[in-house]
Amino acid sequence: MTAVTLPAAARTGGSRDLASTGTLLRLALRRDRLMIPAWVVLLGLTVVSMSGALKKLYDTPAKRADVASSMTGNGSLRALYGPVFSDSLGGLTAWRIGGIAALLAGVMSLLIVVRHTREEEETGRQELLSAAMVGRRAPLTAALLAAFVADAALALLIAAGLAGAGQPAGGALALGLAVGGTGLVFAGLAAITAQLTESARAAKGLAGAVLGAAFVLRAAGDAATEDASSPLIWASPVGWAEQLRAFADERWWVLLLFLAGTAVTVGAAYALTARRDLGMSFLPARPGPARAPASLNGATGLAWRLQRTTLFGWAAGFLAAGAVFGGIIDGASDLVGDNEQARQIFERMGGRQGLSEAFISALTGMLGMVAAIYAAGAVLRLRGEETGDRAEPVLAGAVGRLRWAAGHLAVAFLGTALILLLGGLGLGLTYGLTTGDVSGQLGPAVGGVLAQAPAVWTLTGLAVLLVGALPKAAVGTWAVVGGCLGIGWVGPAVQLPQWVMNLSPFSHLPKLPGGEATAAPFLWLLALTAVFVTAGLTALRRRDIG
Repeated sequence: MTAVTLPAAARTGGSRDLASTGTLLRLALRRDRLMIPAWVVLLGLTVVSMSGALKKLYDTPAKRADVASSMTGNGSLRALYGPVFSDSLGGLTAWRIGGIAALLAGVMSLLIVVRHTREEEETGRQELLSAAMVGRRAPLTAALLAAFVADAALALLIAAGLAGAGQPAGGALALGLAVGGTGLVFAGLAAITAQLTESARAAKGLAGAVLGAAFVLRAAGDAATEDASSPLIWASPVGWAEQLRAFADERWWVLLLFLAGTAVTVGAAYALTARRDLGMSFLPARPGPARAPASLNGATGLAWRLQRTTLFGWAAGFLAAGAVFGGIIDGASDLVGDNEQARQIFERMGGRQGLSEAFISALTGMLGMVAAIYAAGAVLRLRGEETGDRAEPVLAGAVGRLRWAAGHLAVAFLGTALILLLGGLGLGLTYGLTTGDVSGQLGPAVGGVLAQAPAVWTLTGLAVLLVGALPKAAVGTWAVVGGCLGIGWVGPAVQLPQWVMNLSPFSHLPKLPGGEATAAPFLWLLALTAVFVTAGLTALRRRDIG
């Protein structure tokens, strides 16, 4: 790409480098007026509601002390959630949801920053904005401030919600700052990846890989030590959130790590953005071969080429997640103990068969709900190709709209089956090895995970319908998927009404393995999927592109 000459206001140093930052910030917040509130409210209320759910589960100090001792002594559960630093209700809340909330805050922040930096450059909108009185560092500053607003609102909601629920104010504030601080660190990291790569997809992928590595470091450190003393934990921003120890003699000085991490990453991002031209990157894409392979002759081959890296990443992640889940199944009895309420929650999530089978069923349902995130992203790639003006050149040739869309949908539907299969293999193999019965556990585990596919495909079909009929509302797919995740994750614990649970397609599936399976729910979900896809493709064929 050619370098872009910036206006004088952007070329000069000092405060003019930040000219129009406020205007760009208002623009960013307006564009994210749905996404940011949805992330903040769903994630914040999940944390707050977890306190109420745990209060119902462990309503006496003896029960809380027992579960804290059991969890800290189980290495697999420590890898998943971390150790329990306090057997108070607030301490159990921080243990159960604090690390996951910090991880999701990082995802939220990196999406916001990349959207308003590299994605703006990739689509050409930033070039138009920079032709006005816009400072050189204004776009990056506005993106970081938008992420700060989201993380600050999330921290405030968590702190106020937990304090309002009767938890100690100091611990509630510490947990909120831990979650929000983790988000800020990864906002800075995303700002760096936005300078290094030349596409928004690559920037998100690289930032997501760093986020995943941070979680792995924290998990490995917690699995190795019961007292969270491993250096691996201190090497991870997700581990810092744990080390703040909300509701357990808070270590307020750990907040300095969040401040230092944010300052270093943001400073590095500013230094990088000052050394490149608009639209350029420090890690340019490799030039392709002189001749395209035969697989790129069709729309399906092109869709596969565009989405294969993402699919491979999800496949590896599901295989690893299945292996981790398989390793903690033996700890199910420790997690439940003699607590009848906990047993009832697992039965609502996984069925009334044996406890281990109910736990496996709950884990397979979790894998299915997470797979819906991949499927939604794969379908929304259609909309991304359209808004990025990459669909028109393809459709200008001898390629019809349905054929173009079918390539991406094939990757979405078949890719979902692949990652579910690998997740089931990891789950079954690991659990089979721990019990010494691989042949007896592998088949039921794989079947239980694959049984989630019709529900995932129903949400995939809904995404197709939104892209085809309501393209401007297609981003609402994430809200639908997030709502289903919330229903499946929190609903059994807080005993949501049955009509609310029925809003999620996953609630209609039989509890496998161990439960009674009938063909009716699978056929109904597949039929609904077919209706959604047909309606979506029909609308796509009739509306304007772009």
